Amino acid sequence: MGHRPRGLLGRASIAAGLFAVAVVPGWTLGDLAEQATGRPELDWLVTCGWSGLAVAGLAPWSSYRARDGWAGAIPLYGWYLAGVLSWRVALLPHRDWEPRRDELWRARWLTGDLIGFWRADQVTSGRPLAASRRTR
Repeated sequence: MGHRPRGLLGRASIAAGLFAVAVVPGWTLGDLAEQATGRPELDWLVTCGWSGLAVAGLAPWSSYRARDGWAGAIPLYGWYLAGVLSWRVALLPHRDWEPRRDELWRARWLTGDLIGFWRADQVTSGRPLAASRRTR
């Protein structure tokens, strides 16, 4: 079993909050749209559209692409994807998933107490970190 960063309970709360923000407003707006029009398919359309927007917003922070928001608009799967992305964002800056190829230029493999985790911060100097580049 891998070592987790301190404050796992706090991170779980953050993940739950992010998930709630990602799906509850869509459910609420969908219900309101159905009540106003009497069309249940509009409820699903609004709910899934909101979920897709939430996934597109969380995706870049969690090693997914913003275009994965289209997958977030798929009924039920979008809620699952929102849950996964919420958990990943809550684990930042320490991540237990491997970065995508286009993120490798800014990723670092952590050692010591956090061995097994990655850190992929935004570079503030504007120049690439050639020493941290990893190839497969």
